[in-house]
Formats: sequence, structure tokens, C-alpha cells
Amino acid sequence: MKTATLLSLLLIGVIGSSCSQTKNSSVKGPAGYDLSKPVKYSMPAELLEISGIAFNNGDNSRIYAEQDEDGEIFYFRPGDKKVSYTKFGKHGDYEDVAIIGSRAVMLRSDGKLYSLALNQVNSGKLTDIKEFNGLLPKGEYEGLHADQPANKLYALCKQCPGDKHDKECSGFIFNVSADGSISKAGNFKVDVRRISELSGKKKLKFHPSALAKNPLTKQWYILSSVNKLLVVADESWNVQQAYPLDPGRFLQPEGIAFDKQGNLYISNEGDPLSNGDILLFKYTKGK
Repeated sequence: MKTATLLSLLLIGVIGSSCSQTKNSSVKGPAGYDLSKPVKYSMPAELLEISGIAFNNGDNSRIYAEQDEDGEIFYFRPGDKKVSYTKFGKHGDYEDVAIIGSRAVMLRSDGKLYSLALNQVNSGKLTDIKEFNGLLPKGEYEGLHADQPANKLYALCKQCPGDKHDKECSGFIFNVSADGSISKAGNFKVDVRRISELSGKKKLKFHPSALAKNPLTKQWYILSSVNKLLVVADESWNVQQAYPLDPGRFLQPEGIAFDKQGNLYISNEGDPLSNGDILLFKYTKGK
């Protein structure tokens, strides 16, 4: 009787484990995206430490990017082996790029913003540069996104003294004028406790590295390299989903963007053994 009971319990455990694995393997990403099947674009040596990426109005014929160490904005067609760049600043820790109206905006990790004339970026001769200190509170920042239709910028704090990152993360909203001036327009919060609940990671301290708005669903996609998570929130920042990222595929995910077709792009910094890359996840309607 004891042997039969033991066998029954083992059988139940195997079935339960199998069902659990089946359930988890079926969740490959947000609706419309399979995070297990990317198109991979390897970056040249100049972009080993690629961080933020952005498109101009979702036009995927040219992607803008920056890397962590130098004040240079890069631009190229995904898949190009050679990339062009324009210098805008001194050596520093630059983390993200956004394109809004006729401007490119660069984010330094300490919260300093640089507004650049986009036509001059593309010509390689940049003189129209505006710098903004003090718009963002003291802290460490990695995520910047431009909502072109609304003419607004969104910045998300990775590590801010006023935040308890096991409870919430602070975000900030800005207006951008035609001449490139940037002004405060509001703020928002991301509920980390909800992320912890959905991800199953107890006492999670969330440190976001990038954000972008899906043009098809209007949802916010928030990337965390430290936590290896992709978080999805609605237009009002209510967290809806959290997806673990395979560290074998996402070496150091630092940038995120969508093109106007709704295709998802995630950039990864490289290391001494691997190139930096951009992973393209094509949108599939009805997935």
C-alpha cells in the first residue's frame, strides 16, 4: 500500500511538473511577439557598448543609437556593417536616445539632456546643441522615450534616492518645443510590487534600463537589464505583464524601440566574447 501511494505521488509530481513546463513554454512574449525567435543584427566594434536605440516616427530605414562612453550619436540601416556617427559631446556615460520633431535628444546617466538638430546630425556637422541640467532630479537614468504624436518625452529612473525600488519607480514627462527647448510636464509611477507579483520574484528591486510605447496597442514596454525582465503596462502605467528574458539571448538588454509596423527591437551591449547586437521581433497579428 505504501509503495502504491509513493508511486501515485511520484506520478502526480511528474504530471504536475510536465503541465507547469508546458504552461511556461507556451508564454513566449507579449501578444504578437515571440521572444524566442529574433532576427539578430550584430553590431560593429564602435557599438560594442550599444545602449539606447530609436526611430524617427517609426521609420525603420534608419535607426539611431548611442554607446555608453562617447558623446556620439550613431545612425544606420539595421543590418549595415558600417555605421555613421556625429559627435555632440565629451566623453561621458550616455544611456539613451529619442527622436522628437526636428530634434534628437540624448540622455546622460546623471539626468543631463542634450537636444540636437536632427538635420545637422544627419549631415555630420552639428552646431545646434542645447544642454539641460536639473530638469531631472538627482539619480541614475537609463530610459528615455519620445512620444512623437504627443510631442512629449518620458524618462524613467533606474536608481533614485527618493524611490524605494522594491515598491515603485519614478518617471518624468517633458514637453519639447520646435526650437529644441525642454520643459517639465508631469510625472508618473511604476508599481514594482505588481511587477514582483507577476514575475514571481519576491522582494524584487526593479531597475529599468529602457522604455518604449507600442504604436499598435499604446502599451508601455519597460526593459530591465539588471532584472532580465520585459514589463508591459497600459497607457496609464498600470502594470499588466512581466516576462523573463533568457540571459543566453539577452546578454545585456539596454535599449528598446518599435517601428511603425509594430515590430519590436531590443539592443544588447556586448562583452569581450560577443558583439553588441540588436534583436528584431517581428509583430505577428493574432499570435
